[in-house]
Amino acid sequence: MTQQPLSRRIRAASLALIAGTGLAAGAAQAEEKGTVELAYVEWASEVASTNVIAAVLEQAGYEVELTSLSAAAMFQALSTGDADAIVAAWLPTTHADYMERVGDSVDDLGPNLEGTKLGLVVPAYTDVDSIAELDANADAFDGTITGIDPGAGLMSLTEEVVESYDLEEVDLQSGSGATMTAALDSAIKNEQDIVVTGWTPHWMFARWDLKYLEDPKNVYGGAEQINTVAREGLKEDMPGAYAILDAFEWTPEQMGEVMLMNQSGDAEPYENAKQWVAENQDVVQEWLPAES
Repeated sequence: MTQQPLSRRIRAASLALIAGTGLAAGAAQAEEKGTVELAYVEWASEVASTNVIAAVLEQAGYEVELTSLSAAAMFQALSTGDADAIVAAWLPTTHADYMERVGDSVDDLGPNLEGTKLGLVVPAYTDVDSIAELDANADAFDGTITGIDPGAGLMSLTEEVVESYDLEEVDLQSGSGATMTAALDSAIKNEQDIVVTGWTPHWMFARWDLKYLEDPKNVYGGAEQINTVAREGLKEDMPGAYAILDAFEWTPEQMGEVMLMNQSGDAEPYENAKQWVAENQDVVQEWLPAES
């Protein structure tokens, strides 16, 4: 989950070869409809969903600009109007603090994906089954919880976990989504124990046999959903784009398909998103208003 700024212009003409849809638009139409600015965090899930909704908006004739930000900056950009929308708000827990700060100046369109989960994850072969057992077994995983970027809501929750469970022999190590999965890969190849901060949906559950540690104190909370949030006024400024964003809803399995596509060595998330959109027009048509 590295969160280095990255901006890219996505041009509407690039989807013109999608066969049979009749909805791909040329650059002139995109200029007429305008540009939708989407912000996102560099999480595998949000890279997948943001590129997919960008490809759908492009198919409907919009230009789309993507900007990768930290979670805090992403919500701030929404509140100031520097971003039009995000499809990356994990609620009600992970991004609760950010939503509280900007809630009066944004428009919450509701969930685009339900059935998410946060917690500590270990290989299925690990004997430990509960967070409450970590301190007594700290030596097995070098007394370390391998985390992600320090600004992530998941890391704040994990800090609460360390305190709530009195994990005196355990340190939370920050890093990124990439360094976390690399450490997990290395440990599993060597049949070693490791504890990482994890979330669903994530491609790592399709690649390896993993399990969540039980959280008897329920610090991580129950299942969450990922919401779409728009800036105030987008509905009036771009009603067509707003309607598409509002209708966007898919499953963890569908997201997982795109996330796995993005794990190949030479993967280009936007190209993969275009391919998924082209191959799943029955789903995409449900998100597009009749006049698109």
